[in-house]
Amino acid sequence: MKCRTMSKYKRIIKILVKIVLIATCAIMLIVGAGWLYLRSIMKPPEIPVHSADAAALGYTPVGNRPQVSLTPNFAQTESEPQDDAKEDKTPPPPAMHLENRRPLFFTFLIFGLDESRNADTIMVGAYDGKTQQGYIISIPRDTRVDVQRNNQKINAAYAIGQNRGGHQGGVDRLKYEVSTVIGFRPDFYISIDYMAFVRMVNAIGGVPIYVPFHMLYDDPDQDLHINIPAGMQVLDGQNALHFARYRLGNDRRFTINDYQRIAHQQQVISALFQELLTPATLLRIPEFVRIFNDHVGTDLAYGELLWFANQVRLVGTDALALYTLPSHGTSGAPYWYELADMTGIIELVNRTVNPFTHDITSADLRIVR
Repeated sequence: MKCRTMSKYKRIIKILVKIVLIATCAIMLIVGAGWLYLRSIMKPPEIPVHSADAAALGYTPVGNRPQVSLTPNFAQTESEPQDDAKEDKTPPPPAMHLENRRPLFFTFLIFGLDESRNADTIMVGAYDGKTQQGYIISIPRDTRVDVQRNNQKINAAYAIGQNRGGHQGGVDRLKYEVSTVIGFRPDFYISIDYMAFVRMVNAIGGVPIYVPFHMLYDDPDQDLHINIPAGMQVLDGQNALHFARYRLGNDRRFTINDYQRIAHQQQVISALFQELLTPATLLRIPEFVRIFNDHVGTDLAYGELLWFANQVRLVGTDALALYTLPSHGTSGAPYWYELADMTGIIELVNRTVNPFTHDITSADLRIVR
């Protein structure tokens, strides 16, 4: 009787093993088929060619990307006189030849919007697919640009474009004004709102950040309340956002300037990048996809985004270098513009984010003092 019972158990175990093996093979086939599908649509992006470039260079653009004018629709703020003399009609920097592009080198305008739809955070990013190196240059939001409007700060560019052309119009305007201080127009854009940042940090379990002093600030009008103790700690999404946005303190001795604020933003970006490279990130991909769909705008196609995501998986922890646009300092009252340093910008851009095989020169920039 005992032998028959043991034999029965062995048969049951064999059946269960077969079921597990069959199920495992089926899962592997499904995963494999899914991966093959993703690989089939995963590709590096085509560099967009703008219609003004094509006309200037005398050739027909190739590829399936929409053709848009290099010169944006200039808009005016309500405080400006509505007359043609106030419009900025100066042509953009000279067009650059596609054949002079560095292979597998892509540039991005990355920006975050505040509640007033101003570009509260502006960065130019680049990724070199040959060396698998990434670069980010933060542009101070008060940088003065060569435009004909009362508010010449670069962070006003997006909202002005919004007034005339909707979301894409705002991006087009901001890309143009960024081009005047770096010497070329970024290929693609990525816009991120505050909730995307909060959810991303929460999805990875927080970011380790050293807080240099007790950040304490209350603004009832904005319903903004910052209270982050000093010291090394893991910040959740909301506190990481507060750390990155902090400028003023209830105690004015703990007020920081925009360059210190940018340093805090870069500290968070670096910590977030390090966490995204950990193996556990693979388990959070579905949440990242939801965050991206809900809160991120871009002109990159789905397959192109997958290609960049795969590139991130392949790079090392030291593959992202962070910089700040060089400046001569502030203009002072009443406007407090940040005055861009042309010499410093040319050196930094050519060393990092320049997508061309030739150097950017002063002729490609429109710096105003």
